[in-house]
Amino acid sequence: MKTIRLIPLLALLILGSCSSISVATDYDSTVNFAQFKTYAFLKEGIDDLKISDLDKKRILNAIDQEMTAKGYTKSDHPDLVINLFTDSKQNVHVNSFYGGWGYGGWGWNPWMWGPGYQSVSTCTEGILYIDILKASNRELIWQGKGTGYLNNNSKKREERIKEFTKKVLADFPQKI
Repeated sequence: MKTIRLIPLLALLILGSCSSISVATDYDSTVNFAQFKTYAFLKEGIDDLKISDLDKKRILNAIDQEMTAKGYTKSDHPDLVINLFTDSKQNVHVNSFYGGWGYGGWGWNPWMWGPGYQSVSTCTEGILYIDILKASNRELIWQGKGTGYLNNNSKKREERIKEFTKKVLADFPQKI
């Protein structure tokens, strides 16, 4: 009976491991962010991204929404330039559980026989770097990195990219 209760718990842990987003940010503490009002994307950096054009568009739209919400304006003559880097890797999770009828119950037991349960799942872990540079000299003044799992469903993927972007830019200063 305990075996039956553990199977849903294992499945929940596997799915949960594919849902969180880890964020890290860093910035130049000598920079007065209040002086910046406008931004643009670094075209060369965006063109070099090794992701689909659809995902590029999703990321750029999500960044536009976040920067606008923080009070910044997109401009052809910006104060800030935004550059992006992405990376991904495939993670495979294998979980095994063996319940048996043998002597000893729940520990290691060479006499344990019985049915086993094994689950294999894969998740694509994506990494998104958002670099914000002074437009005047292309000096890096802020960087955010988000690491988490992506979804292959296009609607859920769009929502996930928005969530990624929102969490990465959460610590970027709001325009005063």
